[in-house]
Amino acid sequence: MTKIKGKSVLITGGASGIGRIMGRIALEKGARCLIIWDINEDGINNTKSEFGKLGRIESFVVNIADNEAVIKTYAQTKELCGDVDILINCAGIITGNKTFDKQRIDEIERTMAVNTIAPMVIALQVLPDMIARNSGHICNIASAAGLLSNPKMSVYAASKWAMIGWSDSVRIELAQSKSKVRFTTVAPYYINTGMFDGVRSPLIPILKPERTSRKIIRAIERNIDFRGIPFGFHFSRFCQAILPTAVFDFLFGKCLGVYSALDHLTGHKK
Repeated sequence: MTKIKGKSVLITGGASGIGRIMGRIALEKGARCLIIWDINEDGINNTKSEFGKLGRIESFVVNIADNEAVIKTYAQTKELCGDVDILINCAGIITGNKTFDKQRIDEIERTMAVNTIAPMVIALQVLPDMIARNSGHICNIASAAGLLSNPKMSVYAASKWAMIGWSDSVRIELAQSKSKVRFTTVAPYYINTGMFDGVRSPLIPILKPERTSRKIIRAIERNIDFRGIPFGFHFSRFCQAILPTAVFDFLFGKCLGVYSALDHLTGHKK
């Protein structure tokens, strides 16, 4: 079991969405220090104002797509807060619902930088210290889109497929070295946080932020290696393995409506 009480918890994207909720839950569970990394200074201030009474909160305004800023901010974090016991890579973006032929190169680069490269660079700062003291936990919030190809989100899906592959590979490396440092990879379906406003999913329910956040925290506490949310979404991987592509596309694309879910995506207004 990974205990949160008495531990320092760093959450990227911790000023909004499920990152913000997980930060509150960590404080409620007795975290020694909640560390928020976010690009939104107003969101950080609002979060600290609302949750400050629950415990110690330290925050840093940082663009995690800037590798040098990540390195500098981690040094500042360690100096102010000490060792990071739990890292939750939660920050992520989606740039729209265009087909791939209409994507811009800068949109591709930004999506991969935030969703894939940034979690790697941040983990690269935290992991050596965790390995040295043989203690720590890194949780990477990927997406069900990292398991199931989806039209009109090809770049986002690519970024999350890459994140899942990297995260689970490091988990195996740590296991092979007999390290007590743990990795948890989480692949949730669409969550009702604003990022996926406009998504229509008639048969698979859109996830509720509070409940999803609690499931992620529980997965960390229980040292679960991989967690799909909802749990039934694990079934998609089985179907991919046994069904012909045309049959799978028909069932998930047409019958379940997965392939048309992003047709009306609006996302965050800002």
